[in-house]
This record gives sequence, C-alpha cells and structure tokens, in this order.
Amino acid sequence: MLPALRLLVGLLIAALVIAALYFGRELLIPLALALLLGFLLDPAVSRLKRWGLPRLAGTLGVVAITLCALAGMGAYLGNQVSDLSAGLPTYQSTISAKLRNLRQLTTGPSVWDGARKTYDTVEKEIDSPPGARAGARVQKVEVQPVELKPLAQFTAWLGKISEPVIMAGIVLLFLVLVLLDRDDLRDRLLRLMGGNLHLATDALNEASERIGRYLRMQFIVNLSYGVPMAAGLWFIGVPGAILWGVVAAIMRFVPYVGPLVSAVFPLALAFAVDPGWNMFLGTLALILVLELISNNVVEPWLYGASTGLSTLSIILAATFWTALWGPVGLILSTPLTVCLLVLGRYLPALRFMEVLLGNSPVLGAPQRLYQRLLAGDVEEAIELCTDGVDAALPAKPTPGQVAEAVGRLYDEILIPTLRMASSHHTGSATAGHRLRLSHGMGELLGEMAEQYPPPLPETAASRRGRVHCIGARWEVDALAAQAMAHALGLDGLAATHSPHALSARMEALEDSDWAGVDLLCLSVFTPQPQTQVRQICRRLRRRWPQLRIVLALWNAPAALLAEDGFAPLGVQAVTTSMRELRLRVGALLAPQPAGGHPLAPMGEEDEARVAALHASGWLDATRTDALHDAVVQAANAFHVPFAQVSLVDADWVHTPGSLLASASGPSVGRPGLPRELSVCAYVVSEAADLQVEDIARDPRFADNPLLQAAALRFYAGVPLRDRQGQVLGSFCIMDTAPRSLSVEELDLLHDMARRLQNTLSHRTEVSPPPGAGPTAQPPAQETGPLLGPAMA
Repeated sequence: MLPALRLLVGLLIAALVIAALYFGRELLIPLALALLLGFLLDPAVSRLKRWGLPRLAGTLGVVAITLCALAGMGAYLGNQVSDLSAGLPTYQSTISAKLRNLRQLTTGPSVWDGARKTYDTVEKEIDSPPGARAGARVQKVEVQPVELKPLAQFTAWLGKISEPVIMAGIVLLFLVLVLLDRDDLRDRLLRLMGGNLHLATDALNEASERIGRYLRMQFIVNLSYGVPMAAGLWFIGVPGAILWGVVAAIMRFVPYVGPLVSAVFPLALAFAVDPGWNMFLGTLALILVLELISNNVVEPWLYGASTGLSTLSIILAATFWTALWGPVGLILSTPLTVCLLVLGRYLPALRFMEVLLGNSPVLGAPQRLYQRLLAGDVEEAIELCTDGVDAALPAKPTPGQVAEAVGRLYDEILIPTLRMASSHHTGSATAGHRLRLSHGMGELLGEMAEQYPPPLPETAASRRGRVHCIGARWEVDALAAQAMAHALGLDGLAATHSPHALSARMEALEDSDWAGVDLLCLSVFTPQPQTQVRQICRRLRRRWPQLRIVLALWNAPAALLAEDGFAPLGVQAVTTSMRELRLRVGALLAPQPAGGHPLAPMGEEDEARVAALHASGWLDATRTDALHDAVVQAANAFHVPFAQVSLVDADWVHTPGSLLASASGPSVGRPGLPRELSVCAYVVSEAADLQVEDIARDPRFADNPLLQAAALRFYAGVPLRDRQGQVLGSFCIMDTAPRSLSVEELDLLHDMARRLQNTLSHRTEVSPPPGAGPTAQPPAQETGPLLGPAMA
C-alpha cells in the first residue's frame, strides 16, 4: 500500500507542477528567456568586470550592444524583405507558367480517373441540400467587411503588437536584473536546493556548463550552416541570399521545425524566379547537402555529449514544452530539459529524471551483459564485449595491448557478471535462466578466443611454463577458468583449462594427469571457500607434491584475503582479479631477480628521453618551489599524506619538492631514489597512467623495500610531458591505505599535471636561470629515513 500511495502522491505533485507551468506561463516564459539570455551574456559581463568596469556599467553596456546589434540586423533584414517584396510582382508570369505546366501533368489521364470521378459524384450527392432540383442555381451571398475608422484601426493594430512588445520589455527587465544580481540569485538557488553546498554547487556548475556549452555549440553549428547557405544561394543566383542565410542560421535554434521552415523560403523564391528548373533543383541540392553535413558531421563533432540528453528525450521534451508554452517552449525545450537532467542527477527524489532523460547507460556493463545472456541474446552479448575491447585498442595493436584490453574487459565486465550469476543461482534464477547463461557465456568465451587468439602454444611453452586452469565446484567456476586460460595465453603462457569444474567428490582429480603442469590456477566463486579449498589442496598435494597452486577467489571477503591460512596448503598466491592473476602467474614463472623484487623497466628510446630531460631545464634548482607548491596542492585536494613529482633520469629518479624524504643513494645529497626501485619509472616507460589500488597485492611492488619502509599501499601517477610530447617524469599521489580514484578524480590529476607542465615550460622559455646549466642539480638537502614520511 505504501508504494502505491507514494506513486499517487508523486503523480499528484507532477500534475500540480504541470498546471502551474501552464497557467503561469505569462510570467514564467519571460523569466526563462531572460535566464537563457543571461547564460549567453554573463561571460561578457564578467570579463568586463575583471577588466575593472563596475558590474552595472558592464551589464548596461553589454545589453545596449546586444540591442543595437539586434536592431541593426533587423533593419538590414527588413530592407532585404522590402526589396524582395518590390520584385515579387515581376515573377508572376513565371509562377503562372510553371503552375499551368504542373496542372497539365497532374490532370492528364491516369488509372485513377474513374475512381476519382465516382468519388466526386458521390460527394456532390451527399453535399446537395434535400429537395434541391437538378441544375438549379444556388444564389451566392458575399459578406462585406465593415470598414473601420482610423482610430479604430490604430487601436486594433496596437492591440496586436502590444503583447510581443510587453513580452520583450519584461524579458529585458528580467535580463538586466539577472545579470546584475547573478551572485545573489546563485546563493538563493543554493539555499533552495538544500544544505549540502557540495552537491548544490556541483549541480549549478554542471547545469551552467552544459547549457553554456550547448548554446555556444548551437551558435557555431548555426553559423557553419548559415554562411555556406548564403554563399551557395548567391552562387546559384537566388535573390536575397544573405537574408536566407541569416534566416536559416536563426531558425536552427528551433529544434526540428526550424530547418524545415527556413528551407521553404529559398525554395519558393527559386521556383518563382527561374523559368526553368535549374535554380530550384540547385537550391534543393544545396539544402540537402548542408543538412547531411550538419546533421552527420558538424553536430556530432561539436556537440558530443554537451547536453547529456538522449534523442528520444529531446523529442519528447520539445513536444511537452511546445504544448505548454507554444513556439517559445519549443525554443527553450532543450535548456529546460538539461536543468531537469541535472536536478535528477544530484537530488535523490528526482533521480528518475536522469534515468528518463539522460543518454548515459542506466545499466552498468556487467548488468547489460548479464541481461543479454539471460534473454538468450548471445550475438548482442558478444558485440558488447568485442566492442569494449576494440574501443580500447589502437589501429595496429601490439600483442601486449591486446592482452591488456582483454584482461581489463574480463575484470570489469565478465567476472562481475559471473559473480552476479553465482549470487542469483539459487534465488531468482530459474533452470531456464541458468541454462541460457551457461550456454551463452560458453559461446561468448569461444568467440573471444577466436577473435583474440593467443600465441602458438609451442612457442609460448618454449619460453614459459605450463599453466592449467580449473573451476572448483560450480559451472561459473569453470567458465571463469576458461577466461583465465585465455587471458594467460595472451600473455604468452601455455595455458589450458578443464571444460568442467571439480565435483564435490572430486573424481576428476583421480582421472587427471597434471605431472607436467607448473602452476594450477583454481577458480572459486564461493563466498566462504576455506573448507572447499582446503579439501581440494590436500588431495592435490598428496598426488602431485611438486604442483604449485594459485587461488583465484572472486567472491571472498577482505578479511579472508588478509589471513595467511592457505600457505600451509602449498598455495603460492591468492588473487582476486584477472590482472592480479596475470601478474602473479607471470612473476612465479619468470626468473627471480637478484634483489627479490622486479626491477622497473626502461623504454626503447630511453636515451633520447633522458637527453630531453636534461635539456628541458626542469632539473634546475629554481624549479623546486613550483614543484613543491604543486605537490602540496595535490596532497590537499586528494586528501592523501604524500604527493610527488618524479623526474626520471638514466639511473636515478629526482624528486625535488617531494612530500617524502629523500633516499640516500649513490649520489648523496640528491633528493630521490634509484630508478630500479621507483614506481614512477613504470609510468615513464609505458607513457601511460598507472593506478595501483593496493600495493601489497601487486607482485611488481609488494616486495619493494622502499615502499615497505614508507608503508605505502596506494599509488596513482600520470605522465609529465614537455612541449614535444616526451615523457620526462610523473606526477603522483600516494597513501598508506588502499583506495582508488574515480574517473573525475583522475581527470583532475591530469589537469594539475598539465598546469605544472605549462608552468615549467613557460619558465624555461621566458626566464632561464642565469649560469645554471641544463643538468644543474638541486642543492644538497638533509635526508631522512629511507622514504620515510616527512610532511613539508
């Protein structure tokens, strides 16, 4: 009863809001137009204020210039219309001749003549009055209009123009008030949206950014349409070409209807002017070509995701606002709907607005894949996965890039889908659901292996050991094992998998021959796998004592992963993701380095990169203050204890201004650490972002002594590039607890890195430090404990 009552109250509130919008349109339409114009003119007013002009003077100046521009354009267009009106009588003969030709074409004999005559006869019989004689004449009555006196004519004319003039005056008044009291209006809107200033500020900023970007892009799109239209009509010879180009640009502000209306005028004029059909056909071809280019090239390129609205929601919004407010509602439909979308994104009570109006997927990729498999739509499921991999690959990908893209897809989509399937196995899922899921997932994995084949097994086996993947008990375990074997095969390993999982009695163990297997990867989706894993591992150890086991616990709680209860069973590693599995297996089969931990890699063109670093001037001591300011800002913004700028040299990583103490290395007094132990060296060698959510679970860094000494558990770094695009170092943040960055936070880290790059490059070009060579090192600093925390 409560959900039904809540729905009824929501419908009642919606009806009241719609009624208020309809009956209050006399006041709301001018206010909405003023706010829309305020979005357009406020940047100019703010710019004048920054130049020192008072806001009142800037507002009046911008409004006056806008009114003068509109008046001038109106006068010019009126003059063009007057010239065209004076010349229209000369085209009457051409129009009459063309209409006679068209009438002859349409009145000729056709197969429908008999049906048309019969219909006309029946219609006359129906329309004739009862008792009328055949052939009787009907007397026509003509109503003569009453001729008004001059005063009455003036009053009628004034009544017609008073409404738009009053509307324009109210809009102008609201516009001036909005531009003058922008800050006060914003504060009042923040207060109305609730006490959470963070959400309210983000909502207003996003609405302003989306609407402003939409209006700017709309202006550019309309200009890119109107200018070629005017030029093309002038070349064709249509009179008033500039007038029709301006009309076409203005009418495109009206969604859907505007382009059709603007096309009628030049087509009609081309029909009237040219005795032949060349001008008309040329004008029609010009309009069609411009529409195709604008709709399919210019608009997708410029708009992108500027509004965030779906195509269906834009059409529905245009219909809704037109029904409420008429033609003005059609013009305002997109900005008003954007406001509703933003409110739905930030206000929980209006969350359904984002679902109904937005163009972003309402289901995550795992949910979409799960639904497609439940529905038996295997083709769409395959397309979803292959499109995701292809979108992450360049035009000519390397085998390593393919392996990384497929592994990321398995981590982000396929494993979460199997996790949902395991949680719904005995709940809402029926036997048909489970059958369609297993059958579709098997086809999907087979298609993935065909489209992204691993290297030849014999080639891989000659370089690395043999790996076998198997599921622990359920079918989802076996499906995940098949994905594991594919991902490991793409890494160059001789990886195989068993098509079926181990049963509860584990008869398969007695029939298997795993004497040549170097690593056995066991896939487990059970939330509490301790008993099951212990039983399987003991049986394995009794028959194959030399077998090394890697557990893939996809559903285990974090507390179980922190324990070391699987070590006595001969388990070499416990992984929770496909990426961690690939790294762990690769580390177990690779030759162990002398120091016990992997060394940071070097790029193929590292010598040229190091030379660019020394020539950049970024290593000069005068840069330390700017670098220190940047890392302090990053630490405060991301709420982390440590941030760092790392400039990667040939064998040393310089960290001037870092919030971590220096490492005492071969060159005493240099702040930094050896390159072979640096995480930032991975960012430089791969020229890509690096985010390590938990350092203790990453085999590349888990045994790094410097990271262990500093107790670091999280790292996120982005490349620092010079003006030629050469990666000279990284800008990173670090924490002592595992965490992850959202897409917005990673974009912010990139933005801070770009600002730092611009600062360093600008200082290098404008004011190079006198007497300081390009390889000048920072002055000697007192070093603390090995990478120990030292807050600046």
